[in-house]
Amino acid sequence: MNPTPSQTVGPFYGYALPIPRGGDLADGGITVHGYVYDGAGDRVPDALLEFWQADPSGSLKGAPGTLRRDQVSGELLGRHGVDFTGFGRVSTDADGHWTLRTLVPGTGYISVCVFARGLLHHLYTRIYLGRDAFLDSLPPERARTLVPVEEREGVHRFDIHLQGENETVFIDFG
Repeated sequence: MNPTPSQTVGPFYGYALPIPRGGDLADGGITVHGYVYDGAGDRVPDALLEFWQADPSGSLKGAPGTLRRDQVSGELLGRHGVDFTGFGRVSTDADGHWTLRTLVPGTGYISVCVFARGLLHHLYTRIYLGRDAFLDSLPPERARTLVPVEEREGVHRFDIHLQGENETVFIDFG
């Protein structure tokens, strides 16, 4: 049976929305990476993640227009790697893995929007790199789903679980 539009990010998002180097918001900062898991604990190879964050001073202004195109073919080449935009978009690879290279946000967190097969509506969550009143208001076992594990200096792992025992906390901004 073929998936219906609400069961796949597939051909609807996959060909146009990923940006070359879309997860490279800044060089010389931190790396955050992880996997997206479905309710059965399987890795999701076709998820699309969008990230928004403040710069280190806490500003949400960002720098528009950092994507480059080939002057001859018009092909999207990716970010120019100089200006910090505060926005990134990456797809998971065949193993369900994603990577973001960025700066530590002055607000203490990175906002994440998750698009994946089986989701009728995208989900919002956050990656907390510091303490926060919202994080502190959650039961400890739920709060831990919003805090990455520091694997080594400057490298953090943040897995997203769409359902199940380790389900990530998702935020309703409605």
